[in-house]
Amino acid sequence: MSAAPGVLLVGSIPLDTSEAVFEMFGRPLGAQLSTLPDGETGPRRHWISRVHYQVFAGHPDFEVLRRPAPDDGIERLNPRNAGDSWLFKVRDGVSKVRFGDPGWRLGYAREAIQSYFVFRSLRDKGALPAHLRFQVSLASVNSVLPPRVFPVAGDLDRIREGYEAALRAEIETIVAHIPAHDLAIQFDCATEVQDAYGGIAQLDPATMIERNCGQIRRLSQVIPSEASLGIHLCFGTLGGWPRFSPDDLGQTVVLANAMVEQTERSIEWLHIPTLDRSDLAFYAALADLRPRSAQVYLGMIHHMDTFATRLRVARQVLPGFGLAAYCGLGRSPASELPGVLAEHLSALAQASA
Repeated sequence: MSAAPGVLLVGSIPLDTSEAVFEMFGRPLGAQLSTLPDGETGPRRHWISRVHYQVFAGHPDFEVLRRPAPDDGIERLNPRNAGDSWLFKVRDGVSKVRFGDPGWRLGYAREAIQSYFVFRSLRDKGALPAHLRFQVSLASVNSVLPPRVFPVAGDLDRIREGYEAALRAEIETIVAHIPAHDLAIQFDCATEVQDAYGGIAQLDPATMIERNCGQIRRLSQVIPSEASLGIHLCFGTLGGWPRFSPDDLGQTVVLANAMVEQTERSIEWLHIPTLDRSDLAFYAALADLRPRSAQVYLGMIHHMDTFATRLRVARQVLPGFGLAAYCGLGRSPASELPGVLAEHLSALAQASA
C-alpha cells in the first residue's frame, strides 16, 4: 500500500457559512489536508464577479458597458457565461485608476480575518486537526482584469497598477492580522492559463511570461516566509467546466515552471488542472515540471468512472502528486456537495491502495 497522497481544497465551496465548510470538509478530510479554505462563501462563490459588481461597478472612474441580463426583470449580479459578463470602460480623462481605503477596499482581508476566527475557534476545540493552516484564496490581478471585461484598447494599462496596489494592501492587512505560521495564501490563475496557450488575441504571446509571473513575484514579496504560498492554475468554470480545453498540459507546465523560477520566496504547492483525458499525450509534459520544493496537486477528482485510468496514466509521467478537484466548486449547486465529498474520499482511497 502506498502512502496517502494528500488532498487540496482549491477554494470555493457553496455553503452558507465558513463554519459549515469547516465542519463538512475539514472534519473528514482534515488528516489529508495541509490547508483549509473558508469556502469563499457568500458573494465570493462566483469568484471575480464579486469584485466586478462590488468594487468596479461603484468606482467613479469606471463606466458600466454591460451587466448580466436580469432574470424575469430581477437584477442578476453573476453572469451566466462570458457573453453575459460585466463589461467596463475607464472614463474619458482618467489616466490611472486608483482604489481608496487601502487594505480593505477589495473585501478579501475583512472576510479572511472573520473566517480565521471561526477556523481558530474550531481548531482550538479539537474539531479540526492542529496541523492545519488557514487558506486564503485570492484571484490574481490578470484574472480579475481580463481583456474580455475591459474591451476598450489601453484601459487595462490604466488599471493594472492601481488594482495590484489594492491587492497588495489586502495581503498586508491579512498578514498583519493572521499569524504567519497559521496562514496559507493561494493565487488563483485562470486567464493566465488561457494566455499561456495564446488564447487571448489582445495579448502579445512574446510577453506572456513576464505579464503573468511579474504579478506573482511582486505580490509574494509581502507574504512572510513562515506563511505558505500556493498557485492554483485553472481552465475556468464560467458557463460550465472546462471553459478552456487545451490539447495537452504543455503550456500549463511552462507557466508553472516560470512562476516557480521567478518567485523569489518558496512556493509550497502547485495545483495543475486536468481534463477527462486518459491518453498519455495529454499528461506527457508533466515530466518537464520543475516544482522545486512545491507539493504538486493534480486537479483530477471529477468524472470518477475514469479516475482510476487517469490516475494510472498520470503516474507514468509524474509518480508523486496529491489530488484536488479541477477548480473551486462555487458555481456548482450546494446539493452536489455530499457527492463531491464522497468523490474526494474515494479518490484518496484509490490513490492510496
